[in-house]
Amino acid sequence: MIAPAWMHEQITAEQYDSWSEEQCAGIEVVDGMVVVVPSASRRHNRLAKTVAIALEAAGAPDWFADLDFDVRLQDLPLINRRPDVIVYRASTIDIMPARPEHILLVVEIVSPGSETTDRLVKVQEYARAGIAYYWRVEQPVGGVPLVYTHVLDPATRTYRDGEIHAGVVAVTAPFAVKVDLTQV
Repeated sequence: MIAPAWMHEQITAEQYDSWSEEQCAGIEVVDGMVVVVPSASRRHNRLAKTVAIALEAAGAPDWFADLDFDVRLQDLPLINRRPDVIVYRASTIDIMPARPEHILLVVEIVSPGSETTDRLVKVQEYARAGIAYYWRVEQPVGGVPLVYTHVLDPATRTYRDGEIHAGVVAVTAPFAVKVDLTQV
């Protein structure tokens, strides 16, 4: 099998923006290189949906929470991520690609194969981009999900560790919300 040329060469933001939504589904772009993202498990998707519904209810009408869409973190070299859950200004719903200044919170759900990226790489990328809050959801085998919250230090563009929540997330920032993940 011969891989398409775009798998071997850096792509530009202009090239990526010319692709169809179907071509962009299931991929991210890191330093201009396309990275295929495997399909998520049903448990992963349920966790993302549960978190998004709670965040949307808490942040509405000013903030929406949606799943898996492009966030343009950087133009050169191109970095496009597709966080599992994105909380963004409702007024920017039609602006694509979404930019960090539109985003309040991103949530990544760690799955087999994404551990290093979600724990080390994305947290740095989101912080450098200026996204105020980052949550990482861990799925221990046979246990309740653990949610690690992080808050941006704007002076250093790094995240400070927040709290660790086992099963139930109850926070007051970025707005008051309670998310029960014990039934997922």
